[in-house]
Amino acid sequence: MDLKAICNEVESISKEVGAFLLHERKHFDQNLVEEKSFNNLVSYVDKSAEQKFMTKLGSLLPNAGFIAEESEELKPDDTLNWVIDPLDGTTNFIFNLPFYCTSVALIKNDEILIGVIYDPTHDELFSSYKGGGAFLNGKQIKVSSKNALIDSLIATGFPYDDFQFEAEYMLLLSSLMKKSKGIRRLGSAALDLAYVACGRFDVFYEYGLNSYDVAAGALIVKEAGGSVSDFKGGSDFIFGEEILSSNKRVHSETLKEIRKFF
Repeated sequence: MDLKAICNEVESISKEVGAFLLHERKHFDQNLVEEKSFNNLVSYVDKSAEQKFMTKLGSLLPNAGFIAEESEELKPDDTLNWVIDPLDGTTNFIFNLPFYCTSVALIKNDEILIGVIYDPTHDELFSSYKGGGAFLNGKQIKVSSKNALIDSLIATGFPYDDFQFEAEYMLLLSSLMKKSKGIRRLGSAALDLAYVACGRFDVFYEYGLNSYDVAAGALIVKEAGGSVSDFKGGSDFIFGEEILSSNKRVHSETLKEIRKFF
């Protein structure tokens, strides 16, 4: 496969879907919002955006399967799959907070080949393909150069429907508050990862995530020179429902803190 050419196509498709999100946001009706489970919201916008992705990406690589947030009944391919979050940050979108994005990855088995994240409200396109570096609007990006956790800005996500580790999470949050320059919770894991990749954040961690939340961003962080792992320091972050990403320099120090509580 020509990963660079495919990545360019995914960038164009992502911009098309992003334009659709902006258009729908202008006259969005909150009465049409559904609750899939407690605090897990979805609207016709998510579903329509996902269908647009699946139609276009299906034509681009007819042999690839799909792992998509709003289409759980889909059967993924044995090896090659598109991993799609058509609207990461749905709650932000519903409440008109301008921090949401599309996220698309192509994975072969557990190897991420392509990652594209598009933030339509700020017109920021983050993209990468394996071995090709990471880019923001066509310009190469790198992770930050912070060498210590105490100098780092951290991003995380608060539990909203999975509270089984609530106590551990709050203890970790309290610890990291005192050992960093601060913690932010913006509401889109995909954009948090993209922000690590371009050096706006030095660390991002969260549990309770799905593959479509993290796959694209994980590759972008890696291609920007950062590190990505699960909470044990291993590689089960795509399907393992937990992720730590960093600028690499502070990864071990942050992981040590996480391991105290998880």
